[in-house]
Amino acid sequence: MKENNNVITNVLLSGVGGQGTILASNILTEVFLGAGFDVKKSEVHGMAQRGGDVTTHFRFGKKVYSPLIKYGDVDFLISFEELEALRYINWIKDSGKVIINEQQVLPPAVNLGQAVYPPDVEKTFKKFFKENVRVIKGQEIAIKLGDARAANVVMVGAFSNFFKFKEETWLNALVGLLPKKIHELNIAAFKEGRKVL
Repeated sequence: MKENNNVITNVLLSGVGGQGTILASNILTEVFLGAGFDVKKSEVHGMAQRGGDVTTHFRFGKKVYSPLIKYGDVDFLISFEELEALRYINWIKDSGKVIINEQQVLPPAVNLGQAVYPPDVEKTFKKFFKENVRVIKGQEIAIKLGDARAANVVMVGAFSNFFKFKEETWLNALVGLLPKKIHELNIAAFKEGRKVL
């Protein structure tokens, strides 16, 4: 998107409560501010404490005036859960890039047999965005490293491949936001995420 000849990049992060969507957006904020960009973000928590949807609008450029992304103007969708990705498919530009964590958190209606979880989410995205879709086994990678909660950092690691910042820039932001006792785990998660794209 351009605002007064100023190119703005729009990143939408989506997930459910407890997946670390907000932490992921905070890491992006530190990295892009440190790289000299103006950054704006807006968080929507919903029923986050009960596994409800959580989204963050993250925008960066030379000068950004609004934190909110317009419908249909998403350059990157980073989704930590498959259904939450599908919820925002119409927000993505035709040229947009999509990174989805291969994880399904079943909504109450599905658990109660009142609805069916949408099948073939990856296939649906690839129908419209083809090679610009990446589905990552973020939770599986994080579990192998010792904690499923690090899946969000795996996803950040994958996303980092789209930019030419040094790895240490991302890692410095990461360790600056997390307690020292989980630095080793999350550094490993980030590095594994960088390997999958």
